[in-house]
Amino acid sequence: MASLLMKPTVTKGRDEVYVAAVPLRATKGPAQLLASSAHSLNLWDLQHFMVIVKPSSPPSHSQALVFDFQPKDPENIFAALAVLSGKAIPGVVLMRKLSKLPRSKCWFVGSPKAGAIDMALEFNKVWDTNLRVGHHDCRDYTNGLVQYLTGEGYILERLRSSVRD
Repeated sequence: MASLLMKPTVTKGRDEVYVAAVPLRATKGPAQLLASSAHSLNLWDLQHFMVIVKPSSPPSHSQALVFDFQPKDPENIFAALAVLSGKAIPGVVLMRKLSKLPRSKCWFVGSPKAGAIDMALEFNKVWDTNLRVGHHDCRDYTNGLVQYLTGEGYILERLRSSVRD
C-alpha cells in the first residue's frame, strides 16, 4: 500500500499518474458552500475525482494534464436536480493543463509502460458520456482510466481504505 502514498524513485523517464480529489462544482450559494465544506471535512463520497498525468519528456515536464469526467453543465440547477434523482445527464470528458500538482489530496498511483497521454486520449474516445451518479461518474472514470494506464484496479477503493488507516 505504500506505493499508493509515496512516489517511488524508479519513475525516471516514465510518465507519472496521480489521482486527486477536489470539491464538487455546484451552483453559487448554499450548494457551492455545501460542496466546499464536504471537501474540507474529507467526506469521501462528496468529492470529485480526477486523473493527473505528469509527462516525463520535455518540454512538458513542468506541466501536468488533468483528465476528468463531469456533467456538461455542472453549475446548472436542473442538472443537479437530475443527478439527485438518479437520472442520467449529459457528461463531458475534459483534458486541461495544470501548472503544478495539488499539495493535498493528490496521490501517486503508478506509471504506464507507454505514453500516458496518448493512452488517455485513446481511453476517452470510447468512454460513454452519459453521466449517472453512483453508476457511471467521475469515480468510475478515474478507476477505469487508472486501470487502463497502470493496471491498478479499483484505485479509489484502495486509496480510501489507506487514507482511513
